[in-house]
Amino acid sequence: MSTRPAEPRPTVFAIWLVIAGVIGWIAAFALTIEKFHALTNPGDAASCDFSVIVQCSANLDSPQGSAFGFPNPILGLTGWVAPIVVGMALLAGARFARWFWWCFAAGITFAYGFVWWLIGQSIFVLGTLCPWCMVTWLVTIPTSYAVWVHLARAGVVSPSQRVRSVGSALMAWVPLMALVTYGVVLLLAQLRLDAVPQLLGILF
Repeated sequence: MSTRPAEPRPTVFAIWLVIAGVIGWIAAFALTIEKFHALTNPGDAASCDFSVIVQCSANLDSPQGSAFGFPNPILGLTGWVAPIVVGMALLAGARFARWFWWCFAAGITFAYGFVWWLIGQSIFVLGTLCPWCMVTWLVTIPTSYAVWVHLARAGVVSPSQRVRSVGSALMAWVPLMALVTYGVVLLLAQLRLDAVPQLLGILF
């Protein structure tokens, strides 16, 4: 009976899932605290309100801030646990079934699409940039790219060796893909809100 050779452990990918999950969870937790503060202290500014454009309050208080009938940060508090668990399991040597990876990818893809919807609503409808929301954008975008590239190189997308080889090659390009995406978001924010000077003023 032939044995299937063990695949190398995706250590870097697993570590990124844990890091991204922790950062995303912290952002969701911070936004949840701000929402509680707004509910118990009506009229008070949030601690992440830096200007008319760079603020959390407008986003949290808007209908877009509760897209599914409850505050969006609750999605983050629950959803970001998944990458942390998957990343830690991979580091421990776990191997997941194909159906599991497809379910995980579906969740990540939903998060990616939802983030783009929120970006559009934030820039073009609300006219604001929520700091903690932007932290969520920062980790969701590369995580989505990394997950799909990993599925390609691991043979989940297709058992074809060509697809696996392309996936392995693309993994090194995920950071650049993320940076290009950030650039697109920043360009949209600058054209619509003239946001770059305000963001630089807050950072420096």
